[in-house]
Amino acid sequence: MLDTPPQSDTPQFEASQSDICCIEDDRTGLSLETLVRGFADNLFYVQGKYPGNATLNDYYMALAYTVRDRLLQRWLNTIQSHLREDVRVVCYMSAEYLLGPHLANNLLNLGLEEQIRRAVEATGLSLDDLIAQEEEPGLGNGGLGRLAACYMDSLSTLEIPAVGYGIRYEFGIFDQAIRNGWQVEITDKWLQLGNPWEIARPEEAVEVKLGGYTEVYHNSQGAYRVHWHPGRTIKGVPYDTPIPGYRVNTANTLRLWKAEAPQDFDFQAFNTGDYYGAVKQKILSENITKVLYPNDEQIEGKELRLAQQYFFVSCSLQDMIRMHLNAGGSLETFHQKYTAQLNDTHPAVAVAELMRLLVDVHHFQWDKAWDITRKTFAYTNHTLLPEALEKWPLELFGRLLPRHLEIVYEINNRFLDRVRVKYLGDEGHLAHLSLIDEQGERYVRMAHLACVGSYAINGVAALHTELLKQDVLHDFNELYPGKIQNKTNGVTPRRWLALCNPRLTDLLRETIGEDWLVHLDQLRKLEFFVDDAGFRERWRGVKQANKQALSAYVREHLNIDIDPNSLFDVQIKRIHEYKRQHLNALHIVSLYAQIKLDPNADIVPRTFVFAGKAAPGYFMAKRIIKLITSIADIVNNDPDVGERLRVVFVPDYNVTNSQRLYPAANLSEQISTAGKEASGTGNMKFALSGALTIGTLDGANVEIREEVGAENFFLFGLTAPEVKQLKQQGYRPRDYYKSNPLLKETIDLIASGYFSHGDRELFVPLLDSLLKYDPFLVLADFQAYVDAQKRVSAAYCDTENWTRMSILNSARMGKFSSDRAIREYARDIWKVQPLPIELEGSVEFFESSTNRHN
Repeated sequence: MLDTPPQSDTPQFEASQSDICCIEDDRTGLSLETLVRGFADNLFYVQGKYPGNATLNDYYMALAYTVRDRLLQRWLNTIQSHLREDVRVVCYMSAEYLLGPHLANNLLNLGLEEQIRRAVEATGLSLDDLIAQEEEPGLGNGGLGRLAACYMDSLSTLEIPAVGYGIRYEFGIFDQAIRNGWQVEITDKWLQLGNPWEIARPEEAVEVKLGGYTEVYHNSQGAYRVHWHPGRTIKGVPYDTPIPGYRVNTANTLRLWKAEAPQDFDFQAFNTGDYYGAVKQKILSENITKVLYPNDEQIEGKELRLAQQYFFVSCSLQDMIRMHLNAGGSLETFHQKYTAQLNDTHPAVAVAELMRLLVDVHHFQWDKAWDITRKTFAYTNHTLLPEALEKWPLELFGRLLPRHLEIVYEINNRFLDRVRVKYLGDEGHLAHLSLIDEQGERYVRMAHLACVGSYAINGVAALHTELLKQDVLHDFNELYPGKIQNKTNGVTPRRWLALCNPRLTDLLRETIGEDWLVHLDQLRKLEFFVDDAGFRERWRGVKQANKQALSAYVREHLNIDIDPNSLFDVQIKRIHEYKRQHLNALHIVSLYAQIKLDPNADIVPRTFVFAGKAAPGYFMAKRIIKLITSIADIVNNDPDVGERLRVVFVPDYNVTNSQRLYPAANLSEQISTAGKEASGTGNMKFALSGALTIGTLDGANVEIREEVGAENFFLFGLTAPEVKQLKQQGYRPRDYYKSNPLLKETIDLIASGYFSHGDRELFVPLLDSLLKYDPFLVLADFQAYVDAQKRVSAAYCDTENWTRMSILNSARMGKFSSDRAIREYARDIWKVQPLPIELEGSVEFFESSTNRHN
């Protein structure tokens, strides 16, 4: 981190006498003088610093508060309008939000970038340096959390009333370092220097119960009631972050919950000398939101993860009920005011919690409470992997949430009674549909709870939704025809084009205007320029400049020289066997072996770029990282290779780093086993910036290929039905190894210890898994992948046609905007309408509030 700037560079926060004649509001004014004055005031009065002793972080914080001042007017007007107007509000419930840095995004959406840049430069500072100073919130693992962030951006941009609910993890997803080729996890202290974008609301805290036991009683009218005697109580404190829409007055709220002890300090324990006991409750309570647990964790941390999930949905539902009642509403109409979208199974316990609140706290009859609950929730499924469909052991669930287990049993009993009527005597359907998995150790099936307790279910890509209907949720699809629908994922063009790729954004603005920022289908206008040689040259110039920028970054931070003229072949995503980074690695080894056999081999120069984190407990994913970095060590330092091959693993993949990688890619690797990836959104981000895709017919790849044209997509591999058929027939991966000389040579080279300094044992677990089991059919797809890569190399040699293909990939990505996705959710699921926001100043707020009180 940079320290105090030299005195000669000390910013000058001065305005001339003539500037003072027309003074704007310091909080909302946009003139250069007002912005400079606001910047100086926030440094002095909020940070408590002056230019002589301020650090770069102080300047960043002061600037962030200056921008936030101009955001709050929109935010507070939005909140008041949503409470005042008779509108339905979307409550997006997600355990993860990968927001990325706020400052640059807020400047773009508020339309303040140029004014703020001039104001910062007037003080002698660099806006880019201050933007780079921001620590991004690591509040998610990957695509799920990033999708939630994109959807929050689109909800505000489309002026749809919404609140995002989640968890304020004190320590987010770990920072990743690579040491001796291995992933090392480092604590992500994203809050250590403060977060200027959030506002704590301790006065709106709620209490959450855990553990204990339940007791049945009858009230004075003889009605059956249950009282939950908790083992402990935790306080949930909300922290609000405004999420502004693009060039509109709407700024919706992201409300994240922090766990605290109801009583921080036990004086009685302290006075008796029990110093740990004095703060024990505080420590135990705060552990709930202390750290994000990666979603691949199998056993460790399961109890904490369930506690986290219940904590945030209980806080959120209590908050929604409080707001509804305070606004004069009746819980009879709760589902008319709020619709809650369950982003995957993490918040699915909300179904049982809303029933508890309605039945136990507000004393609704069961049938009425169930009617309200089922009309409140909608559920998004994000996975086809059985291990990712959350199931909680009954013992754990009942110990932590005893009342909710009773409620789940009651929901299940009533549900199965209806199933028995439909499927008379068919015990198989009962077993498949039950909320309780009775096989072996008994589990609560959270996806089943979400399906039964919601009014709509959706997949996130056309293929994914069809596979849900045919396989994962087949019985629910039969039971509830039409309830499962598709909503293909999308990404926000504001971050993933305007912010991510400013060079291309400038070219697009000059060529087709700016409408594409909110109507991404306007990119189709680029097709008129695909045969314009001058435009193609400018397009190539943008890509080349982005590749040069990445080359400089890699040289500075990783000490690896890469050729910006080489084909940049990029695979960046969470490290997982089904995403098949090891298939990519096998291809690299095969190319390297070809060069070693023939040093003069004609190979199109390539730079292979990887990035991604492996869950700390995921042994095989960590071994894949080690394989990639070990290959890099050999390939990058072999004089026979020259500049034909380079392998780069960029550490600490996050939103900030991804914004460097997407614009520079020529080729996007989307090579997961068909039928395993729900959708993917990285495939969309690459194509937006003009990368061509090599991929299987998996997830949203299917729809991307349909949109961009089969001739502009490098397809390979087994289809989802072929994968299923091969496994049913009895897949024998060693047969592929024995029958394919190139594959055998590649695997044998790794097994020999060539890439591990002679250590033949290092990669045995990985190779044994491939040769004996290969659950994701890497060996079955190897030759098809190699052949597709040959087609990639041939196409890259035809510069003009590759450029045409690149332009068409960007031009035809309009479907994959998160704005389109949110419009479909709003129309087909939520039944909500936009609400434009009219701005009132602080004085009008005060006067209208005073008049109401009088």
